Amino acid sequence: MASDPRTAFLGVYSVLKSDLLNDPAFEWTDVSRQWVERYSVLKTELLFAGKLNRGLSVVDSYKLLKEGKDVTEDEVFLANALGWCIEWFQAYFLVHDDIMDSSHTRRGQPCWFRVPKVGMIAVNDGIILRNHIPRILKKYFRQKPYYVDLLDLFNEVEFQTASGQMIDLITTVEGEKDLSKYSLPLHRRIAHYKSSYYSFYLPDVLIDMGIYFQVQDDYLDCFGDPKKMGKIGTDIEDFKCSWLVVKALELCNEEQKKILFEHYGKADPADVAKVKALYNDINLQGVYAEYERKSYDRLTRSIDAHPSKAVQATWSRYTRGRSNGKRS
Repeated sequence: MASDPRTAFLGVYSVLKSDLLNDPAFEWTDVSRQWVERYSVLKTELLFAGKLNRGLSVVDSYKLLKEGKDVTEDEVFLANALGWCIEWFQAYFLVHDDIMDSSHTRRGQPCWFRVPKVGMIAVNDGIILRNHIPRILKKYFRQKPYYVDLLDLFNEVEFQTASGQMIDLITTVEGEKDLSKYSLPLHRRIAHYKSSYYSFYLPDVLIDMGIYFQVQDDYLDCFGDPKKMGKIGTDIEDFKCSWLVVKALELCNEEQKKILFEHYGKADPADVAKVKALYNDINLQGVYAEYERKSYDRLTRSIDAHPSKAVQATWSRYTRGRSNGKRS
């Protein structure tokens, strides 16, 4: 097994890819196999362009939680395989999320449904991505005593995340847009279900970590560099219940609120510019910087208070990886 974690992770991918493209449960043709091999997850555009943090953290966490005990090659392979299940899980949500949000780019590439000849076939591709998970779990984990727990965990997290996505989407229904309904509790509820669970499904401190990262993503959607993020933020145009607009509603005077109500949720670049100018007027970047500092300090204290040093090391590594203002 390769010593570099990313190299080892990609090496396991090659094995899993072969498993999926030769699954005996389906009568493959050259055309169907080429399609699956071409589309986003089984090609570099969507996953390899990312940092693969979620998948790699599975392997990293397993080794740390062994607390110095020897880890066999078989255990490392299974941890890597489970890590790929996490990556496919995220990719499944991203493919569908881009369609629902009518997004244009993802990690510097056109969204999968916008690729020529793909279109709404991307909906089915997303479903196939989701089904990679039980196929791999069945092949490599079926004899494990925790097999049913793994299946149940993915199903539970999918339900929680889809429910969060529903809340996010129904707040932006055309003709029913009402900025006065947006609040920090609503934003927290969306982030709690939509983003926290598929990244962190563990104790409360990790749910808080997921919410912290969602706030960071909301900030980067508006103020981040699209070239570095690989996508163009559209939360303002899409009338999203973003942390930024919720804080703006708290901080604005009545005249500023009128501007926000008039221009938020409109696709015209002039309207978007008005909203961004208002954000600058009330110094939302400074407000976010203070939020980030306090949240990071609070999370760090919570992590340091955990009795297990291995758990501390696992959580701290992931928090440090996201404290630099970059998406994972």
